[in-house]
Amino acid sequence: MFSIISSSPLVNFQKSPKSQNPVVSAASGFKTLTENLTVRVQRAENRELNVPLVSPFTIASSRLDSVGNVAIRIELSGGSVGWGEAPILASVTAENQQTAMVKAREAGEFLRELPEMKVGDVLQEMGEFLPGHQFASVRAGMEMAMIDAAAKSVGMPLWKLFGGASNTITTDITIPIVSPAEASNFASKYRKQGFETLKLKVGKNLKADIQVLQAIRQVHPTCSLILDANEGYQTEEAVQVLDKLHEMKVTPILFEQPVHRNNWEGLSYVTRIAKSRFGVSVAADESCRDLTDLKRIIKGDIVDVVNIKLAKTGILEALEVIELARSSGIELMIGGMVETRLAMGFSAHLAAGLGCFRFIDLDTPFLLAGDPVQGGYKASGAVYEFTDESGHGGYLQWN
Repeated sequence: MFSIISSSPLVNFQKSPKSQNPVVSAASGFKTLTENLTVRVQRAENRELNVPLVSPFTIASSRLDSVGNVAIRIELSGGSVGWGEAPILASVTAENQQTAMVKAREAGEFLRELPEMKVGDVLQEMGEFLPGHQFASVRAGMEMAMIDAAAKSVGMPLWKLFGGASNTITTDITIPIVSPAEASNFASKYRKQGFETLKLKVGKNLKADIQVLQAIRQVHPTCSLILDANEGYQTEEAVQVLDKLHEMKVTPILFEQPVHRNNWEGLSYVTRIAKSRFGVSVAADESCRDLTDLKRIIKGDIVDVVNIKLAKTGILEALEVIELARSSGIELMIGGMVETRLAMGFSAHLAAGLGCFRFIDLDTPFLLAGDPVQGGYKASGAVYEFTDESGHGGYLQWN
């Protein structure tokens, strides 16, 4: 277990030596927090976060029937409590739930031994303890809880801490790989609920994908479509999908991860054809797991868009990825694994605060059979609204 003791619980920070931790320059409030607020880890705990889905969530690379994530709670000496979530998705994250539980507990024990130091230095120490892609999801969950607790200690909502661009976002909603009839029902329901952008999982069967797209178009003819193949297509199949859609007079606004993450040549080819022949942007998700992948994408001019998921990189590296992508002219999408409103709420605050994401895909709480999270953002159809409540506002009832 761990928590953080704040020696400076003031909203107006006093001057102190500048931290050496890199932080995205746009999020000036976050930069100030990490460089000036002194904390100490005292207590923490983590528990399994298991929630069934309304129905199976099938994508090209896997099927999920329930969420098996890890919830993390951090308490500051002054009483502020922060909450985080380590999302687990076997086809993407390196950790399983058991590993994540062990590493979160070990990280808490490590942090509890640290002396009093700046928030940014604590986050850096945590990054060194949970390095690379191997522990990225746990690192993300721990960072979420730490930042949430620190923000609460100074009375600042995360959306303002990350820049305050807006207090709302509008998300798409995802239709998994299902039959045409099921897809039609989903699309009709989501249209009535106010969702104007549908993200369709494809990539297992080209013919079936086209049939599903036709069914969706019949019941929601004005919707914007995002295709997400989750690495499922061969290069030529990805081009064939766009050809078929062109014949249907359908132009998706985005084609996400059409081919395998290591098929860089194929990904680049699909991007060129999609842009020049159909006017469609291509995004890298599985192909952009960290800063190293992004640098390769930039050097090779491989895709138009990268999908930021905090569980792929953790928070600090995600901010670096965002900053480098923006400075390199690459557009941004923000998404998640299959998460509750703890992790999704943090990502949503980040998206609202920075205001730099063209595509927002933060919908997975809608897919859950229950909502274990109290408080947090308010959802009205596709729109999430944030208040001035400090941190991200979400929490769990733990007895």
